[in-house]
Amino acid sequence: MLCKAIIHVSGIVQGVGFRPFVYRLAISHGLNGYVLNMGDAGVEIVVEGDKEEIVNFVRELEEKKPPTAVIHSIKVAWKPYSGEFQGFSIAKSSFKSSGSLSTIPPDVGICNACIQDILTPGRRWYNYPFTCCATCGPRFTIIYSLPYDRERTSMNEFPLCSDCRAEYEDPTNRRYHAEGICCPKCGPKMWLCDKSGELIDDLNPIDTAAKLIDEGYIIAVKGIGGFHIAAKTTDDDVVLKLRQRRRRPQQPFAIMSPDISTIKTFAIVGEMEEKLLSSYQRPIVLLRKSPNYYLSKYIAPGLHNIGVMLPYTGIHLLLLRSSREPALIMTSGNYPGEPMVTSNEAALKRLRNIVDYFLLHNRKIVNRCDDSVIRISCNTPIFIRRSRGYAPAPIMIKNLEPKIKVLAVGAELQVTGALLLKDKCFLTQHIGDINGPESLNFLEKSMSFLINCFKAGKIDVIVCDLHPGFTTTRLARHLAEQLNAELLQVQHHFAHLASLIAESGIPVSEPVVGIVIDGYGYGLDRRAWGGEIVLFKDGVFERLGQLTYQPMPGGDAATRYPARMLTGMLYRITSSISELRDFLISKCIAGFKRGILEIDAVIKQLISGFNVHFTSSLGRVLDAFSALFGVCYERTYEGEPAMKFESFAMASPAHSLKLEAPVNFESNGYAIIDTSSLLKNVIEYYINNVDLRALARAIHIALGKALAEAAISVAKATGAKYIGLSGGAAVNELILSTIKREVEKKNLVLLVHRLVPPGDGGLALGQAFMAALNEHFK
Repeated sequence: MLCKAIIHVSGIVQGVGFRPFVYRLAISHGLNGYVLNMGDAGVEIVVEGDKEEIVNFVRELEEKKPPTAVIHSIKVAWKPYSGEFQGFSIAKSSFKSSGSLSTIPPDVGICNACIQDILTPGRRWYNYPFTCCATCGPRFTIIYSLPYDRERTSMNEFPLCSDCRAEYEDPTNRRYHAEGICCPKCGPKMWLCDKSGELIDDLNPIDTAAKLIDEGYIIAVKGIGGFHIAAKTTDDDVVLKLRQRRRRPQQPFAIMSPDISTIKTFAIVGEMEEKLLSSYQRPIVLLRKSPNYYLSKYIAPGLHNIGVMLPYTGIHLLLLRSSREPALIMTSGNYPGEPMVTSNEAALKRLRNIVDYFLLHNRKIVNRCDDSVIRISCNTPIFIRRSRGYAPAPIMIKNLEPKIKVLAVGAELQVTGALLLKDKCFLTQHIGDINGPESLNFLEKSMSFLINCFKAGKIDVIVCDLHPGFTTTRLARHLAEQLNAELLQVQHHFAHLASLIAESGIPVSEPVVGIVIDGYGYGLDRRAWGGEIVLFKDGVFERLGQLTYQPMPGGDAATRYPARMLTGMLYRITSSISELRDFLISKCIAGFKRGILEIDAVIKQLISGFNVHFTSSLGRVLDAFSALFGVCYERTYEGEPAMKFESFAMASPAHSLKLEAPVNFESNGYAIIDTSSLLKNVIEYYINNVDLRALARAIHIALGKALAEAAISVAKATGAKYIGLSGGAAVNELILSTIKREVEKKNLVLLVHRLVPPGDGGLALGQAFMAALNEHFK
């Protein structure tokens, strides 16, 4: 029987070779009609022919789709056969909407076919760094607006030559309707210049840049989403020089290596890590340093792992092939606290004191986008940062049907923004820490881009953190007034748990007990939270447990200098001030910049109670132990003392030390995890000269067991079968594995993050979801 079908496909179906795929599939089924891009990032397909062939065609849209395509829905409307089409075509894009939201395609790492084109002498793309096809190359970073067509990208400045035009129009070619294609005749160009902008006359600027890197120079490299700073990995002096120039004394640098076999010479690569490294997203993957690690110890000082990625553009591919180094430092091109540089002019102005040379090109970066970072913990890939390759693909909301439009602005650190429309929550790319007008402007522009691209219209609710002093809180108030929207402030740790519930898709009728562990969140009692047991039930979040409040002498100073945090905790358990003073002088004097004078000042501060704040933060407790063990005395980047303490502990095998963080239950069942008793127990071992690495491992396990015990107790009392783990410390492998083991012993289900970071990079999802929950449970 002959008939007609109008098909609307939503998902990641623009910029991924979907239309050429549909064209070939329709031809193979003998169908007539057309396919076109829609203004909402979806695809419309109209086909006529035998109904059975159309049914098979629709089934194969899902079964045989391009590897980088993601289909959220396929809607089919059957119509009478008209016979109006002769053959099948790719029609001109439409600005109309199908009513089903799709998404902007993320950037896609270079495919193997394009790599072969670049590396094969005689092919017209030989050594051409911008080579791409319908299934690979930049997408999000070059797009101005939807639908995704060349004229609405920064490739519109590069008209196709006759050769590229012929491929673009050839249905049998993999570059058929590939909007980013180009070649040396018609595409972007690269050049090398010195820090004054003076052009270095060279026919092969990438090869020359690689040689300069091998000689010890530092190069700014313009990529697809911003600038990287590239340098040698095998020369301590070069790495230290970069640290000094970059004002980054300890924070680890990401590195890029040419292939998996080379990575295996200095890092341990498991099956899951290899799959991630080689995926089309090409994230940075945190790998354990191998026993024969030979790169500079200053790349990731004090850490057991190192962030590694494979080349994801022709630029990186050629640079790595021309270098003699096993890997190159490839860190973001910016100073701390500033967004990554994207334009040539800004790079020459802002990076000239960091780098010696600039490797530039003339394609505009429309949307800044930093690299994504993933860590494998307990055989689970967990985002540290979700950005290039993933953003702005949405998180599907499967457990609610939100009827309001929500904009969420995140917190203050590791920020992403979020736009909730119907069943999709679109997260921006990684913004970073909001500590200046440039980063705030970046956040606003990124959210505006999403609103405009998806034609969101009137926003109903603006959501932000509960903290009154956050820059994002002030931004949210301004936006709510400007957009005539409701303002909703939500507690930080509640939003963490909400983000986990949102991505997990479990029914919101199910109670969930959350273990939320991080460095800081403004609490309902105005104290600093960070080690919380939270119950979600019937739309309400309630705190039902915590780590003991511990004093923070000097407030923020105790977060920067963890020996201060240690002093506060020791003050709680030491009966004699002179004993406390003697212990700090003999064991921790290096943790105080002004030595004995500072120790006396901090003790005096604790006695008086002046400027002494209190926190239940797990991060601060780990910081204190890090200082006690001499692992880290100053935090120069977020999470540094705790991260280094985990690495210190990871170096120890299984142990027999008996440590406990007692869980005390109040009459109403509220759980208090006694970190003071844990510290007492630790000090007894510490003064008896036990193996400190084994003791550090035992501390992590004791904390994990205590958190699990408290959560399991709440679950038992409330009938919850799900326990969720969220917050920045939820990536800690020792704590995560302990909690997982204890929870599964009780036949409960442990929920962990898989789609967004458990830290503040996923907070905006939770904030937006809480607004939807409020509406749902009204």
